Amino acid sequence: MSMNPMAFMQLSALWVKFTQRHPKFPPFLKAASQAAMQEGAILEIQVTTPDGKTIASNLKVTQEDLEMLQTIREMQQN
Repeated sequence: MSMNPMAFMQLSALWVKFTQRHPKFPPFLKAASQAAMQEGAILEIQVTTPDGKTIASNLKVTQEDLEMLQTIREMQQN
C-alpha cells in the first residue's frame, strides 16, 4: 500500500491542526494503543450532537486490526 506523498503531507498538516485544537486526544490515543489495544478489546465510540442526540457503535479488535494499526505506525515513522 502506498500513499501519494502530497496527500500524506496534506494529511499530516491537518493532523497537526487537529491536535492543536484537541491537545488531550493524542495522549489518549497513545495510552489506549499502548495499554489496551489488544485482540479481543472492545473499542467504543459515542457521538452526541449539539441538540443532544446520541449515536454509538463498538467493535471487537481483531488480529487484522492490530496489523493495520502497526502498518500505520510504520508509515508514520518513514
